[in-house]
Amino acid sequence: MSQSRDAFESQAATSGPSPRGDRWSRLVMINRDEWPALLASFGYFFFLLFSYYILRPVRDEMGVRGGVDNLQWLFSATFIAMLVASPLFAALAIRFRRAVLLPLTYGLFIACIIGFWFWLQADIAAAWAARVFFVWLSVFNLFVVSVFWSFMTDIFNDRQAARLFGIIAAGGSAGAIVGPGLTGMLAQLMAPQHLLPIAALALALTLPCIWIIQRNRAAEPGHTQTASQQGEALGGTLLEGAQAIARSRYLQGICAFILLYTTLATFLYFAQAEIVSKAFSDSGDRTSVFAALDFATNTLTIGLQLLITARLIQRFGLNRTLALVPVIVAIGFVCLAAAPVLITLVVFQCLRRAGNYAIAKPGREMLFTVVPRMEKYKAKNIIDTVIYRGGDAVAGWAYTGLAALGLGLTGISWVAVPLAALWAVIGYRLGQGHSQRARQEHKEITNDTPQTQPLR
Repeated sequence: MSQSRDAFESQAATSGPSPRGDRWSRLVMINRDEWPALLASFGYFFFLLFSYYILRPVRDEMGVRGGVDNLQWLFSATFIAMLVASPLFAALAIRFRRAVLLPLTYGLFIACIIGFWFWLQADIAAAWAARVFFVWLSVFNLFVVSVFWSFMTDIFNDRQAARLFGIIAAGGSAGAIVGPGLTGMLAQLMAPQHLLPIAALALALTLPCIWIIQRNRAAEPGHTQTASQQGEALGGTLLEGAQAIARSRYLQGICAFILLYTTLATFLYFAQAEIVSKAFSDSGDRTSVFAALDFATNTLTIGLQLLITARLIQRFGLNRTLALVPVIVAIGFVCLAAAPVLITLVVFQCLRRAGNYAIAKPGREMLFTVVPRMEKYKAKNIIDTVIYRGGDAVAGWAYTGLAALGLGLTGISWVAVPLAALWAVIGYRLGQGHSQRARQEHKEITNDTPQTQPLR
């Protein structure tokens, strides 16, 4: 991070007079030519998560409608859907350049949202509509966010990511505040399905942001835009992403990090469904509670992202930063084991989600800035979707099995504590691996840069 600060200050020192805007740029460590792409990225993630967080409380309510006892089946169905969707995305990435791939992906999801609105309106096979919507949205949220971060790691290099990803993530958090806030108000006034057209419109607003980013992408001082950043189609084969994971211990470590994250998140999600279903019987009340939890979480998150994330990475390094949230989760499960009640759940979920979105998630995405472009899209998509939802499916059945053994919330919470400790160790090692790759990459860039020869 100190290197990125040095590069920024070097650029600022050679840019001439410093008007008020330049002083602000130096305060937040942003180069002047990065602002258009940064603001568009902020807006892109805002509308993306605004759309999702309108739909998320609806999904959680649909999960309760489908039956809490059926959640493990819904998680398994989601994993199977991921196995189908991931190769389809890889096929699109092979054929279409970036300027077409992203709008096409989001256009398909917009069409699906409108389709679900008509289905839920028709009230045909309502229980199955709720279950299918739950599975679809669980696929949707991972795919649209994975594509977003693949795009970001393709546009910005690792030094820019350390400075900018926290701010970009704050755009998503702002959308995640507005979405639940709006949903919490409207859930008491209309049926949940009537929120879907609003979500479709918000998702459509990401498309002009994508166009602006591609027109205004900016290289960091001392770096030039490479051919990979011009957005050409990836080409290759459908299996390249899986083959890359099989060959790379670094990518395998990211897979393990994701599996432990999603296992612990799933354990907590099942605990949430159980506690909330016992506390509230009314559908509108449950939807409002889920929305209020999202609102509180994301209000905390955006403050952390704007003020803490970049400075945390700068001070402690990516390795310690990636280990921080797992430690918090371990402590949270100890508290839940001691007091498995609603207030403990709410506080734990707020801290875990805020820590994930503000610290662990941007840090995890930085890991992909030092891998080849093919891996940023194909391997990353497999990790973010198939591996992620595979962990959900396994964790769902594991939770059910542990409950069948009579452990209950307290016993399962104690099982989660050592898993969180292992998660922290893997995060620390991944941060070290990222630093080694980054140093090697910058060394190669320096060696490839023509040096000015002295006059003879």
